[in-house]
Amino acid sequence: MGQTEEAIFAAGCFWGVEDRFRQMPGVIDAISGYTGGHVDHPDYRQVCSGGTGHAEAVLVRFDPDRIGYEELVRAFYAMHDPTTPNRQGPDIGTQYRSAIFPLDPAQRDIAERVTREQQADLSRPIVTEITPATAFWPAEDYHQRYLEKRRADMR
Repeated sequence: MGQTEEAIFAAGCFWGVEDRFRQMPGVIDAISGYTGGHVDHPDYRQVCSGGTGHAEAVLVRFDPDRIGYEELVRAFYAMHDPTTPNRQGPDIGTQYRSAIFPLDPAQRDIAERVTREQQADLSRPIVTEITPATAFWPAEDYHQRYLEKRRADMR
């Protein structure tokens, strides 16, 4: 394996987002966490209060020789409804907003282009924020691989 790259996405509760990215060929790791806010080292309780400005997000580490950033952005749009502000399913609040956090200008360009392409297929406006990445704070251990652990417990 060569060099790895990273991408950060927010698409509602991070459990399902992390799980979906983790299953994609070429994704090396997916980490649940918090980003986009103004509090250092936030915890789940603080983020859920809505006062930190953070979104539940996923840091995706990937092998660019096996999967490209554009494919990750397209997968991001396929795994949630980008037309609902601050909500995914039953989860409501700014911490559940739809957002892409580009790590460089090339990622931003791709995110903006794919967003325009996705918008052409939708009747409602996409509300996904495209905001330069800030610090990413990993979530508590019990949030990591949450759905994977639950599936293992059911066996």
